[in-house]
Amino acid sequence: MYRVGKPEIDAIASVIRSGNLFRYQKTESACARFERRYAAYLDARHVLLTSSGTTALTAALVALDIGPGDEVMVPACTYMATACAVLAAGAIPVIVDVDESITMDPAALDDAVGPRTRAVIPVHMWGLPCNMNAIMRVARRRKLLVIEDACQAVGGGYHGRKLGTIGDAGAFSFNYYKNMTCGEGGAVVTRRARAAARAACMIDCCGFYWKGRQQSVHPFTSNGSRASELEGAMLNVQLDRIDAIVRGLRRHKHRVLNATAKTGLQPIPLHSPADECGAQVVYLLPTRAQADAFARQVAGTVVGKTGRHIYTEWDPIFRREGAHHPALNPYRLPQNRGCRMTYRKNMCPRSLDILHRAVMIAMHPDRKAADVDDLIAKIRAAASLAGVR
Repeated sequence: MYRVGKPEIDAIASVIRSGNLFRYQKTESACARFERRYAAYLDARHVLLTSSGTTALTAALVALDIGPGDEVMVPACTYMATACAVLAAGAIPVIVDVDESITMDPAALDDAVGPRTRAVIPVHMWGLPCNMNAIMRVARRRKLLVIEDACQAVGGGYHGRKLGTIGDAGAFSFNYYKNMTCGEGGAVVTRRARAAARAACMIDCCGFYWKGRQQSVHPFTSNGSRASELEGAMLNVQLDRIDAIVRGLRRHKHRVLNATAKTGLQPIPLHSPADECGAQVVYLLPTRAQADAFARQVAGTVVGKTGRHIYTEWDPIFRREGAHHPALNPYRLPQNRGCRMTYRKNMCPRSLDILHRAVMIAMHPDRKAADVDDLIAKIRAAASLAGVR
């Protein structure tokens, strides 16, 4: 959470005073207003609020008819929710290597596609854009659907387009740790009208009671994942803040990278530095030992030691516990028997090597110039101590 203050408090208080905490209690709800405004911000056709980034990913997959019998490619570095969403749709996640950019390797994706592969989820981890041009080329040639996981990349872009809008659908998170927050929450984005209708049913299978019955898409049952008016109200204020937040993050990141260019440190490749969020500066050290030493000196984080973001720590996936009941577990469904579902801790050695040599240093948009100077000095000193030349 970067910036939250009185405007958010006032917006939430206004909703509470109105007594309209449920989005369907009036014509122009705070949620509907945000969906319309965020669609304009993204230059997207359809935006639907959800309760979380995970439910947004699940809704996006179901919206595109992904289900039992399908494999979906996910990167070796992402929050486990990416793989969980695939299982929630009844499909099987297949883990693919990342490259030095800490995002999905397009060549590894191409190599990993099998006869059951229907979709790929490129994840813009820590606001770092994937190589979307290369991934989209693979997807078009291999006839794959593309669902962008932009949960950690709100406000970021790729060569002039907003992340989350390049593929067939996209998903965002607005939880406490994201660039734009309402505590929890998410959104699914798509340009396809039918997909939007199916996503809406995943979010609220009872929505036809409030919005009217439609003949285009017959409603189906789902658990539901509606957002409240409190979240919508806060997000409308946060949307006014996001561009300034991202500009601040990006400005500080570029300054740090420019000032440390001659230290011998190797920044990871950036696919769209002018458009990305700028939330993290990431260096790739020659060895694990040097990465550990460098991280200690700069109060940074070795990417491979973040735990929940590394595939080796996805306990339910390795145990093949894809649902609460065996009869509903995608790993046991007859439709999935031909899918690849063997996972080993050492299945992506290249990814593990990269991730354990990568050190990320968080940026903050409200850092003063003197604080950035101090950080730069600390990085330079740490490079020497870590033996980087």
